[in-house]
Amino acid sequence: MFEEILLNLEERAEKTQQNTAKEMSVIRTGKATPALLDNIRVEVWGDKLPLKQVAGISAPEPRLLVIQPWDASTAPAIAKAIESSDLGLRASIDGPVIRIPIPKLSDQRRKDLIKSVKKLAEVGKTAIRNIRRDANDSLKKACKSGKITEDQEKKSLIEVQVVVNKSVKEIDRLLKIKEADILEV
Repeated sequence: MFEEILLNLEERAEKTQQNTAKEMSVIRTGKATPALLDNIRVEVWGDKLPLKQVAGISAPEPRLLVIQPWDASTAPAIAKAIESSDLGLRASIDGPVIRIPIPKLSDQRRKDLIKSVKKLAEVGKTAIRNIRRDANDSLKKACKSGKITEDQEKKSLIEVQVVVNKSVKEIDRLLKIKEADILEV
């Protein structure tokens, strides 16, 4: 019984870590990275599609993104979607490709981005703590109903905390990496 609870806890904690990492990856640093455009949705063919489904994205230089639309007629819609996003980027259509220069970040913008990243990390940690609460509640219910012994409950509560501590450390590690990326000039 407690193995199932711990397995569920580990799976949910891992998903939360991955989600936090994904959300952090779309926050703009001073470097060009295709992940920067992951949340961009383009209105084409009567539908809003993720940019990845309508074009190829590459970063041939540290401060340049190049988008190669699968269909050249979608280029204006792609450029419009990028410019209307909250990334603050300008897209220029250059023949068959769209070029997006990545400007250097101002000090104020860096501070704002760091606040955003810290907020994402805190949201991730809060989710981990909620998962811990659910696991602890399940263990206590199992103990009260006689499915596990009190010793098993105490041992499992310790194991739950070990998993939670590991997950929180991983989110902190992701935060430090992202902060270093943002502060890098």
